[in-house]
Amino acid sequence: MLSNNLKRFRKQKGLTQENVAEALNVVRQTISKW
Repeated sequence: MLSNNLKRFRKQKGLTQENVAEALNVVRQTISKW
């Protein structure tokens, strides 16, 4: 599903949830809910 694809892509790029959250200007908890 989308959440699995996002997680796999994030990990392949070596990004943390915090990195993605900062880039999208949201809190980390928002990313964890995806």
